[in-house]
Amino acid sequence: MIGTNTQSRHIILASHNNLKFSETLPIQWGAKNPLVRGPVVASVTNTKARNAIGAHSGSYTVYRALSIASGKFPPQHRPDLENTQSPVEFGPYPSWFDSTRLVSLDPWGLDPKIHFKPLFDEGYDIRPSIAVTQAHLQILEISEAIKLGRIKPDGKFVLENGDVKVTKVAIEPVWYLPGMAARIGVEEGELRRILFQETGGMYPEFITRPDLKVWLPPIGSTTVYIFGNPKDLADPKVTLTCRVHDECNGSDVFGSDICTCRPYLMYGIEDAARTAQNGGVGLIAYYRKEGRALGEVTKFLVYNARKRQKGGDTAATYFHRTECVAGTEDARFQEFMPDILHFFGITKIHNLHSMSNMKYDAIVGSGIEVVNRISIPDHLIPKDAQVEMEAKKAAGYFTKEAPPTEADLKKVKGRAIDE
Repeated sequence: MIGTNTQSRHIILASHNNLKFSETLPIQWGAKNPLVRGPVVASVTNTKARNAIGAHSGSYTVYRALSIASGKFPPQHRPDLENTQSPVEFGPYPSWFDSTRLVSLDPWGLDPKIHFKPLFDEGYDIRPSIAVTQAHLQILEISEAIKLGRIKPDGKFVLENGDVKVTKVAIEPVWYLPGMAARIGVEEGELRRILFQETGGMYPEFITRPDLKVWLPPIGSTTVYIFGNPKDLADPKVTLTCRVHDECNGSDVFGSDICTCRPYLMYGIEDAARTAQNGGVGLIAYYRKEGRALGEVTKFLVYNARKRQKGGDTAATYFHRTECVAGTEDARFQEFMPDILHFFGITKIHNLHSMSNMKYDAIVGSGIEVVNRISIPDHLIPKDAQVEMEAKKAAGYFTKEAPPTEADLKKVKGRAIDE
C-alpha cells in the first residue's frame, strides 16, 4: 500500500525501481537518425514495450478511459495509420538534433510510420504526436478586411469568397525530462519528485522508473496555422510574420470584450495572410494555456475579485488580484514556448506580433532573431480592456510609446505577464 505522505510514498515506490523489460526501446534524445534516437512508445497495448511515462492524447486520455470503461472503446485498439501522413514534408532541421533546443515535443512524432517502419513491422505500437493537414479558414474579421480593402483576394492564399488557405499542424506535448529540468534550472530528480507529488502520485514511474526520461503530460496540445509555403519557415531570407498566442476561450471564441486576445489574434492572422500574399510566410501558434495556465475557473474568480474591490477594476491591482487568488501571476513558463518554432527550423522572425517581453525574451534567448515587434493598434482595443492595457504598459510591456517611468512601474506589483 502506498503511504499517505510524500516521503513514505517515495520510500515504498523506490523499492520497485528495477522494472525494466527487454522490449523497452532506448531513447537517445537528439540523435540524428530516428532509429538511433528511438520512438516514443506510450501506448498501453503492450506495457512492457513502453519507454515513456503517461499516454497519448494528453487531457483526452481520461475521456478514452471512460469510453473503455463503458465498453464502447476496445482497449487493445491500434490505429490504422494508412494514408494519414503529412501532406507537407518538414525537417529534419539542425534544431531537431539539439537535446537542449527541443525538450517539450518530439519532432520524430510526425509520421512515425515512415521514420520507424522496421519497428512497426516488428509489432511496436508507435503513435503519432504530431499531425499535419490543410484546410480553409472562414473568419469574419478577414471578410471585413477584404471589404475595407486591407486584403485583396488573390485566388491562391485568399479566395474570392474570403476563405484563407492554411496548413494546420497539431502538436501534442512530449517532455524530455532531463532537458526540461535543465531549461528551468533544477535537478532532474527534483523535477520528477515535484511532478509526482503535485499530480497526487498519478505517475509513480517518476519515482520507480528513473530510466524513463520522457513524459506525455495530460495537458492540451498546440495548434499551428501556416500561411504560405510551410518550407519557407526555415528560410531566414523569406519574410516571416508570427503571432504566438495563448488560449483565451472567452475572447477568442465567444468575443468577450474584457481583454484584447481575439482582436490581437485576428490582427495577427490578417497580417500573416497578407505576408503570404507578398511572397513571405505567416505563422500563428495557438498554445492551450488558458488563463495564463491557471485555468478558466481561476480566471473568472479573478475577474469577480477585481470588479468588486474598493475603487473598482484598476491597473494598479490588475496583476495583484491574480496572485491573491492563484498564488502566482502566471504559470505558463514561456521558456518552453520557442520549441515549436524550432520544430519548423525557424531562425529569424521578421515581424513578431506580441507585446510580451516574456515571449520575446524566450524566443530571442533560444537563438531566434526577431527584427520587428508589433503592438496591437489602439483602435482594436475594446473599451472594457483599457484597464488591461494600462496595467501591461505600467508593468513594462513592450510598446511603441516611451518606456514606463519608475513611478509607473511602482503602480503594478510583480513582473509583466503575457497577453
